[in-house]
Amino acid sequence: MDVKGLWALVWVLVGIGCALALLPALSAGAAGTAGAQGALMQESSDESDRLAQADDIHIDIFVSENGSATFAIEYRFENNSDGTWEALQEDVEANPEAYADSQEARWSEVLAEGVNATERDEMEISNVSVGTDTSAAPRDIGRVEVRFEWSKFAYVELNRIEAGDALAGYTLSQNTSLQIIAPEGYTIEETAPSPEDVGEDYVYWDSDGSEFSPDPPLVVMIEETNDDGQPTEATDGPSMPWLAVLAALALLATVGAAGWLLKRNRDDAATTSSGGMTPPVADGSSAANGSNGPSSDLLSNEERVLQLLEAHGGRIKQQAVVSELDWTEAKTSQVVGSLREDDEIEVFRIGRENVLALPDEDEAET
Repeated sequence: MDVKGLWALVWVLVGIGCALALLPALSAGAAGTAGAQGALMQESSDESDRLAQADDIHIDIFVSENGSATFAIEYRFENNSDGTWEALQEDVEANPEAYADSQEARWSEVLAEGVNATERDEMEISNVSVGTDTSAAPRDIGRVEVRFEWSKFAYVELNRIEAGDALAGYTLSQNTSLQIIAPEGYTIEETAPSPEDVGEDYVYWDSDGSEFSPDPPLVVMIEETNDDGQPTEATDGPSMPWLAVLAALALLATVGAAGWLLKRNRDDAATTSSGGMTPPVADGSSAANGSNGPSSDLLSNEERVLQLLEAHGGRIKQQAVVSELDWTEAKTSQVVGSLREDDEIEVFRIGRENVLALPDEDEAET
């Protein structure tokens, strides 16, 4: 071997030796990095676990008129002498973002189930915040308070709100209570399943460890308003505005009945003058006896509602339309809303029910 070859061999051996010397240090650094990442992931998953270990959990859901809701969740811990609550409080106040992120991730899973059940894809959770508090009455407890907004949480239909279907698959774990509060001016009309307590504007469930799914909770809320759109007020007897409304309704009913009788008399007179024969149609055939118009199968949804209104003398309850046409309440509300926007019908309330009416003929002509 010449001198150049010898030097090349020496440098190769030196390089191999350096690599072997650095290998333990590199391995230790990589292990340290992986360990730090694992510790962060573990810490992120621990926040929800720590809160889930609360002695009691209470959830308030404040529903808004537009269907959104504000969630206020209290994780309650006994503030005893072992220092557990103080340690948790210090950790939450030092890392509020980590706890907020863990709560958002947890409730986003519930929201995803709600989207699948309701098909309201526009639902989302926002403005998640976390804080702590303590109280000495009625017992010494510490609280972690979580708040967030849930858009499109409830289904809104005119003056009716249905809430709870977005909680499909949600389980009330042990020591957990849930309360749904109606917006101001709304009252609780219907609840399911049977609650532990229900008031005029709230419904309350306490945990027995059972799931709401496959039938999630249902809370139906109805807005109480008068014809001016203002909340009704209890009185000792009917007030003058209500007497005026009743008188106007009676007058409308009289005018409608008179118009119907006049139209029937004209039709009878026309039939008599034509010798009782049904006038021929354009193709030379005569219309079917006893037919007042085309088959309902050939009518649009709006025309079917108008035909039903005419058959009932120009006025009918919205719930009767649901029954007679065998429609869902949502479909009926959509069709009624379309007719109302086109000024084809008028909608007003009697008690807790919507009543549909054909517009007054004089108003329609103007």
